[in-house]
Amino acid sequence: MASSLCMGALSAGLGLVFLAGCSTSPFDSPSSSRRSALHRLSMSDGSGAELASVYRDQDEETEHAAMVVDSTPESFVRYALYHSPMVERAYQQWRAASERLPQVRSLPDPRLNIGFFLDEVETRVGPQQAKVGFQQTFPWIGKLQDREDAAARGALAAWYQYQSIQLIVVEQVIIALRDLVYLDEAIRITKENYALLGSFEEVVRARYRVGAGSHPELIRVQVELGQIEDRVLGLEALRPSYVANLNALLNRPPEEDIGEGISLTNSVISESAQQISQSAHEWSPVLQSIAQRVEQERIGTKLAQKDGYPDLTVGIEYIVTDDAANPSIAESGDDPIMLTFGINLPIWREKYDAGVRESIAKRLSMSRELDSSTNQLTATVYKAWFEHTDADRRVRLYEDSLIPKAQESLSASLGGFRTGDSEFLDLLDTQRTLLEFSISAERARADRGKALATLNRLVGRPVATIDESFSPRSGDQSTDQTVDEVQP
Repeated sequence: MASSLCMGALSAGLGLVFLAGCSTSPFDSPSSSRRSALHRLSMSDGSGAELASVYRDQDEETEHAAMVVDSTPESFVRYALYHSPMVERAYQQWRAASERLPQVRSLPDPRLNIGFFLDEVETRVGPQQAKVGFQQTFPWIGKLQDREDAAARGALAAWYQYQSIQLIVVEQVIIALRDLVYLDEAIRITKENYALLGSFEEVVRARYRVGAGSHPELIRVQVELGQIEDRVLGLEALRPSYVANLNALLNRPPEEDIGEGISLTNSVISESAQQISQSAHEWSPVLQSIAQRVEQERIGTKLAQKDGYPDLTVGIEYIVTDDAANPSIAESGDDPIMLTFGINLPIWREKYDAGVRESIAKRLSMSRELDSSTNQLTATVYKAWFEHTDADRRVRLYEDSLIPKAQESLSASLGGFRTGDSEFLDLLDTQRTLLEFSISAERARADRGKALATLNRLVGRPVATIDESFSPRSGDQSTDQTVDEVQP
C-alpha cells in the first residue's frame, strides 16, 4: 500500500499545484511582474517616469567619477550622493518596499494533510487505511490585484522619498560649499586689509619719525592691526569646523583636506514666486510621496471591504484503501479521490465594518497631511524666494553702489591724508567701512546661493536661472597703488 500512498499523494499534489499555478486566482486575471506593476501605476498618473532605473547599477566610469572630488560643486554632489548613508538608507527602504509586491500578489501557501486511521474503516471495497489531501485557498475577486496595487503605491511613495533624500543631501552639500567659499573669501579680504593697514602703519611710523605724524595715530593703527589680526585668526580657526561639516555630508573623515578655490556660479532666478510654487506643487517628491500614500490608503479601503467577502478553498483528497476481504467484489481495493470546496464565513460583520472605517480614517488623515504639506511647501517657497531675491538685491547694492563709493572714499581719504587735509582717523574709518562692505557682499552672495539650493530642493528640479561666472570682486582694492600715494 506504500506505493499506492505515494502515487496518490503525487497525483493529488500535481493536480492542485497545476490548478494553483495556472492563475493567481480563478477570479483574477494574471498579474504582472513587480516592475511591470510599478511601471503601470507610474505611467497611469505620469508621476514616475524615472522608474526605469530600478537599481543603481554603476558602470566603471560612473563609479570612478563618484570617487573623485575636484573644485567643481558637481563633483562634491556626485560624491555625496554615492557615499551618503542617508541616501543609501532611503534607497534600501525603497528596495524593501518594492520587494513587498511578489509577497502580496502570491496565493496563500497550499496545505498538505496526511491522516492514518488508527482503527481502519471497513467499507464494501475494503478497509480505509490513510488519506492524503491538498488544499489551496483563492482570495475573493480582485483581492490579490488590489494588494499588489497597494504595495506598488507604497513602493512609489518610498521611491519619491528616496528622491527627496537625494535633494536634501544636494541642498546640504551646496549650502556647506557656499559657507566654506564665503569663509575663504572673508579670510582673503581680511588679510588684504591687514596688509593695507600694515602699509599704513609704516607710513605713519615714518611720518612720526620726521615729526609729521602723532603718536596717537601710530597707536590707533596698531590697535586696528591687532583687531584685524584677531579677526583673521578667528576666521581661520573656524574653517576646520566648516570642513568637518562638509566631510560629514561626504561621509569622509572630518580632517580630510578640502582646498581653496572651489568654483561656484552666481545664479539668479528668473521666475516669480508664484511660478516656482506651481512647479513645486507639480514636481515636489515630498508631495508625490504623500499622494501615493493617499492612493495606497484608498486601495486599502477597497481591500477592507473585500475582506468581508468569503474566500474559496479548493481541495483534493486521496484515500488509501486495502483490498476487500472478498476479492471477487467489484472495485475491490480501489482508492477513492474526492474533490472538496469550501468557503470561510465572514459573519462577524462589526469586525469588517470597523476595518473599513479604519482605512477611511487613514485615507482622510493622509489627505489632510497632503493639504498641510502643500500649504507649508507654498509658504516655504515664498520665503526662500524672498531670501534669494533679497540677497541678490544686497549683492547688487554692494557691488554697484556701496563698495565703489567706499573705494572712492578711501582714495579721497588717502589723498587728503597725503596733503594734510584729512585726519588719519578718517582714513581708518573709510578702510574699515570698505572691509565690512566687502565681507557683507560675500555674505549676500552665499545667502543667494543657499536660498537657490533650497528652492531647487523644494521644487524637485532646478529652477530657471541666469548664471554668471563666479569671480570675487569685493576684495579688489588696488592696495599697492593707494599705498604708494601716501609714501613720504
